[in-house]
Amino acid sequence: MSTPIARRSWRSALAIYLRAPVITMLFLGFSAGLPFLLVFSTLSAWLRSDGVEVAAIGFFSWIGILYSIKFFWAPIVDRLALPVLTRRFGQRRGWMLLAQAMIAAGLIGLASLDPNQNLMLVAAFALLVAFGSATQDIAIDAFRIESAPDDIQAAMASTYIIGYRGGLLAAGAGALYVASWISWEAAYLTMAALVGIGVITVLIRPEPERLSLTTQLIHEPRVRAFIRASRGQPRHLRRLGAWLIGAVVCPFTDFLSRHRLKALWLLVFVAVFRISDLAMASMANPLYIDLGFSLATIANVTNVFGIAMSISGGILGGLLVARYGIGPILVLGAAAATLTNLLFAALALAGQSLPMLVMAIVGDNLANGLASAVFIAFLSSLTSRAYTATQYALFSSLMTLPGKFLSGFGGLVVAAEGYATFFVIATALGLPAIALAIWISRDQELVPRPSAPAA
Repeated sequence: MSTPIARRSWRSALAIYLRAPVITMLFLGFSAGLPFLLVFSTLSAWLRSDGVEVAAIGFFSWIGILYSIKFFWAPIVDRLALPVLTRRFGQRRGWMLLAQAMIAAGLIGLASLDPNQNLMLVAAFALLVAFGSATQDIAIDAFRIESAPDDIQAAMASTYIIGYRGGLLAAGAGALYVASWISWEAAYLTMAALVGIGVITVLIRPEPERLSLTTQLIHEPRVRAFIRASRGQPRHLRRLGAWLIGAVVCPFTDFLSRHRLKALWLLVFVAVFRISDLAMASMANPLYIDLGFSLATIANVTNVFGIAMSISGGILGGLLVARYGIGPILVLGAAAATLTNLLFAALALAGQSLPMLVMAIVGDNLANGLASAVFIAFLSSLTSRAYTATQYALFSSLMTLPGKFLSGFGGLVVAAEGYATFFVIATALGLPAIALAIWISRDQELVPRPSAPAA
């Protein structure tokens, strides 16, 4: 017989959003979202407006690969102590400050260049910004998970989403406005100044409590076994080997040993949870254009309704998880994110219908905001506090790669079968995620419950 779920009152659930760790993620989310567009669409707009060839601009999209392979250097962010910064600010805050310094330096460097004369340097500084941004993401995710218990992770995720959207708006519309009023140099210098929001947040908030690296290594059986087996070897080689085992090997073996036979299915679930909406994303804008909607209409609807619904969905997801727990809301999020793709199939069949366009945008963004909040909370609950940066970086990379890969074939499916069939296929891709979410929601070892009883 299963244990009854302790539920929070609605007042208690809402009060979570007033906690300092939750509010902190609003500003760190802004800091994470700010650099993203500055090396993608905003940078592309600058390059094209200055006369750079479209073919050359296309290669800049490869910079985004850094975000998908950040798990390669996540063990370093997780375990390597930085000179001065780690001792003064702690492991997480030290790495965030270093990453923010890289972002600011890259943006200032970009502001100082003429793209037509220094395109290779533009690429180099853009890479620096992207690397700093991906590194900051690793550190922020670890900081978030270690700063609060599992039952408020969804609320932290929802405020993070709000802040992230704010960063995207600043780097997108904000940078374009400054560039049109003054210059591109002023736009990128302004964005560099806004990095200070994240810096101030890091300086104000305390470092999460965690065991020291030495203590963590001592408690690792694999590290102890290596140290015993390597007696007689040079000391520096033994220390390097112990560090590599603790930083690279143990995060993966820890996950496998904790979940055993369930580990593979959990990884499959992580890979397929977002596959439906990511696979269809590449064909959404082409659908709007082919139906005859103007660019202004698309921009207005996606910005006004899309952003508002995404933020609302994130807040709703955090609130529902706080009251009912991760399990049932994980099923709701998987179902909503998958089934709302049918709205795009309906739009394709309806033709140029503004109400249908609004309905599709509202439904899709509300569902994805809710699903993102609960899924971030779920991934956080899977992550060991001893290996937060490495394990979460692996999960977040695995979450996006399959969908992004399949998204590349979207145009072929549309050309052969049409938009409506494509979006129905995208919906079908999400059905395994719903089934796995139902299975996970019934496993009390995998889904944490709210800790406070109803008032």
